Amino acid sequence: MARLSTHVLDTYSGRPAAGMKLTLERKTNPSWEAADDEWTHLMAVTTNADGRTDHPLLQGETIDVGVYRLTFDVQAYFRSIGVNLVEPAFLTRVPLVFGVADPRGHYHVPLLCTPWSYSTYRGS
Repeated sequence: MARLSTHVLDTYSGRPAAGMKLTLERKTNPSWEAADDEWTHLMAVTTNADGRTDHPLLQGETIDVGVYRLTFDVQAYFRSIGVNLVEPAFLTRVPLVFGVADPRGHYHVPLLCTPWSYSTYRGS
């Protein structure tokens, strides 16, 4: 079954990023090259103790071909676990913009982050 999921790992502390807030949006005009930058808000969720969401972000018929954006509130997360960050923090929110070309595929978009860096990849 088609689905979109995420997982957040706090590589600064060496554990899952429990309690990180994130939002999912879909580009209004599905063309990557389109000049407009309008997004449709799909949901806001918070990661669980494993750094994952309790359910897939999208699944089955809810996944369309298009461009999506996951935005992770890394500043609020690191402040909540007691990391002393300067104001403003180096990373506040991390937006990941990615395309879904196969609406029947599994798209897993993990985020590995510290207060000063992040990486991502298409997982399985």
